[in-house]
Amino acid sequence: MKFTFLNVLIIMMAITACQPPQKEVAEKPNIVFIMTDDHAYQTLSAYDDRYINTPNLDRLAKDGVLFANSFVANSICGPSRAVMLTGKHSHANGFIDNSGIFNGQQQTFPKLLQKSGYQTAIIGKWHLGGTPTGFDYWNILPGQGSYYNPDFIGMEETVRHPGYVTDLITDFSMDWMDGRDKEKPFCLLVHHKAVHRVWMPDTDHLDEFKDKTYPLPETFYDDYKGRQAAAEQHMSIRTDDMDVVYDLKMADKENEIKTRYGGWYRTGALARLDEAQRARWDAHYDPIIEDFKKAKLSGNELSEWKYQRYMRDYLASVRSLDNNVGRLLDYLEKEGLMDNTLVVYTSDQGFYMGEHGWFDKRFIYEESLRTPLLMHLPKGYELKGEVKEMVQNIDYAPTFMELTGNTVPEDMHGRSLVPLFKKKAKNWRDAIYYHYYEYPNEHMVKRHYGIRTERYKLIHFYFDIDQWELYDLQEDPNEMNNLYGQAEYADKTDDLKAQLKDLMVHYDDQKALKIMAGELKVTE
Repeated sequence: MKFTFLNVLIIMMAITACQPPQKEVAEKPNIVFIMTDDHAYQTLSAYDDRYINTPNLDRLAKDGVLFANSFVANSICGPSRAVMLTGKHSHANGFIDNSGIFNGQQQTFPKLLQKSGYQTAIIGKWHLGGTPTGFDYWNILPGQGSYYNPDFIGMEETVRHPGYVTDLITDFSMDWMDGRDKEKPFCLLVHHKAVHRVWMPDTDHLDEFKDKTYPLPETFYDDYKGRQAAAEQHMSIRTDDMDVVYDLKMADKENEIKTRYGGWYRTGALARLDEAQRARWDAHYDPIIEDFKKAKLSGNELSEWKYQRYMRDYLASVRSLDNNVGRLLDYLEKEGLMDNTLVVYTSDQGFYMGEHGWFDKRFIYEESLRTPLLMHLPKGYELKGEVKEMVQNIDYAPTFMELTGNTVPEDMHGRSLVPLFKKKAKNWRDAIYYHYYEYPNEHMVKRHYGIRTERYKLIHFYFDIDQWELYDLQEDPNEMNNLYGQAEYADKTDDLKAQLKDLMVHYDDQKALKIMAGELKVTE
């Protein structure tokens, strides 16, 4: 056979047609960043299916990526948001606890995206004080916001909107995407109030878990032996730290149940319900209140009753969250946006679901240090399934920078996760750094810093305490046995202290270095 140019061309075209198509990476992918508040990874069934099935969140995990070792830098609401915006640890971005106002003049990833032609918006919880900067549009909740008929601070006025906050944030987010400039890429922060205390479910879901009984965590009756900071916290389900009226809705009409925070619930969250909402609310809670008053519980019976009530309200609030994530995913699919959009789901930190007898967060212990992180990747990225590398919320900002074709600023502490998306990550971190500052405060969790490696965790509690703790997470995943000071762990302790110091130097946490060296005693 005589080969002509035409023959060769036909053969080459046939060979090319048989090859799988090459994936092209989107040059300017959109970002939809969904962040919730206090969502325990234990209550997201892609991580843990003991308590609730979350099909819409699991849909993100199934079609995308689940980070199995996702951590925060400071387990408290506002500081976690500041870390996320800046890609820097709290000491560097200046927002170390919830008492201050975020310095909006500093560099943030929304500002950098704006400069590169992105439309930016934030809808929902801000919780950083002041007015958002770096956003073309905002519609935010004041402070913690309200579950029912919430106020939203818009760019021109504050408006009270009828309805349930999780539904409203989703509605407003879809409305903004409908009205955006379709010729430009966008970054939308969808930041929910749920599932923050006081866990008020949508009336549609009040009854879903009312007959469920949950097994007590094996550490529910922890005695905190050898762990002074754990013993001195004020976030226990087993004491009046968890208020039966404020937290558990036992606001009887006779006002016979009087508690420390009960008035806040009666005149605040409960008073916001309209007539129809209140009728449905009372139909659910009045029989529970009546039974509670008759039972006259005390001791362990009361503690275990509180745990069950807490779980049912919390999980019913998660249900609305999961449903609204589904609504948002459906919208993105209907609008043809999924192929060109990074969808992120995370929470500002983890939460205790009765482990150690607690609710809330703050500690470097696993339940509050870990946070869920799921991602749907835009076209062109091959990663699917579970990622085991240790990632942290300092990594979000640099990831968004690299993914959108921008240079990652050298002063960001985090690492872009994009190399993980491409399965080409080299020399990934083998330890994370943590520092918590909000003490003294309502929950009285001591100030502390620490390091977590794949197997070990070393913690230093300071301020009005000077205590170290060491845990072998492989042998003691519940962190019950403090190994610090035991002779057989002396070398491991020295090694971890050296690594911890290296991280402080790397992130330039000069104050922590002085505390660790004994050169500074913090008194305020």
